Amino acid sequence: MTTPFSAASSTTPGERLAAVGRRAAWHDALALIDRVAIAAIFWQSGRTKVDGWFHINDSAYELFRTDYRLPLIPPELAAQMAAAAEHVLPVLLVLGLFTRLPALGLLGMTLVIQLFVYPSAWPTHLSWAGLLLYLLVHGGGRWSIDGWLQRRRTRPAPRA
Repeated sequence: MTTPFSAASSTTPGERLAAVGRRAAWHDALALIDRVAIAAIFWQSGRTKVDGWFHINDSAYELFRTDYRLPLIPPELAAQMAAAAEHVLPVLLVLGLFTRLPALGLLGMTLVIQLFVYPSAWPTHLSWAGLLLYLLVHGGGRWSIDGWLQRRRTRPAPRA
């Protein structure tokens, strides 16, 4: 006779851990943590480029002129694009709104930073990419606006 207790005890610790990892709540918590963590990194970087609410400061322009020097993009445009992306995309991520789109945008920024700005900082950029790839593949989870919208779409219509 097999009881639920004896069946559970016959599994290996790895199998039990894998079963816990499949629970939706773990994904939801991990997605929320990932969204907030990576959003904070880019938001803080964006805040260094502006004064007040959203006036791009002279030091940001100078940074793109002298240190960053991206190919094919004028430094003034690059500074404006980076400042805008580092403010808009993190907000979308924290809210979990269109999660995959801001994750893809920040992953692209990470790639540009890695290739053209700080190539020796690959361990940091790899950790950012890991967080962003998880969100890109799995989405924002149920604890996001995307999850709320999904639940609303799949809810059965009320009976009249």
